[in-house]
Amino acid sequence: MAFIETIAPDCADSALAAMYLRQQSAWGYVPNYAKVFCHRPAVMARWASLLAEIKRPMDARRFELVTFVAAHELRHTACTLVHGKKLREFFSDHEIVAIAKGHPPDTLTDSERAMLRFARQVARDASQVTQEEVDGLRALGVTGAEVFDIAAAAAARAFFTKVLDALGVELDLPFLALEETLRGLLT
Repeated sequence: MAFIETIAPDCADSALAAMYLRQQSAWGYVPNYAKVFCHRPAVMARWASLLAEIKRPMDARRFELVTFVAAHELRHTACTLVHGKKLREFFSDHEIVAIAKGHPPDTLTDSERAMLRFARQVARDASQVTQEEVDGLRALGVTGAEVFDIAAAAAARAFFTKVLDALGVELDLPFLALEETLRGLLT
C-alpha cells in the first residue's frame, strides 16, 4: 500500500479520525493517498485549503485541464485518471486522449492550447519557463492573475504527486474503474 506504515481508519484518533472522515465522505472510502498523511493530518488539511484557494478563481474546465496535463506530464497514474475522468464533463474520451498525447483537439481555444503547453512546462521543468511563453499567453488574452493560477495549479499537482510517489502510494481500485482502453491510453 505504501513504503511507510499507516494508521488504519479504525485506529485513528481525533485529528486523524476527522481527516479520514472527510476523505470517506468525499470518496466513499479512505483513499490510499490520505492514509500516508496519517502522521501529519494538519498537512493534509493545509493542502486541502491551498488547493481550494488555487481552484477558487479558476473555472472547472480550466482547472481540470491544467491539473490533468500536469499529472500526465508528471506520469502520475492516479491523478491522471481522476482528472481525466473529470474532463469527461467537457470532452469526449477521444479528445481527452488527444490532450494527453499533446495533440489538443479543435474544441480547445488557442489560449487553452497555450495554457496547456505552459502547464506542461511548469510540471516538467519550471526553471525553463521563459518570458516569451508568458508573453504568448498574455497575447492570447490570459491575464497575469490567470498565468499565476495556471502556474500554481500545475506546481501544486507536482507537490502532491511527488509526495505520493516518494511514499509509494498504490492506486486505489476504484480509480481503475475507467474503461480499460481509456485507462491504458492515459497511464
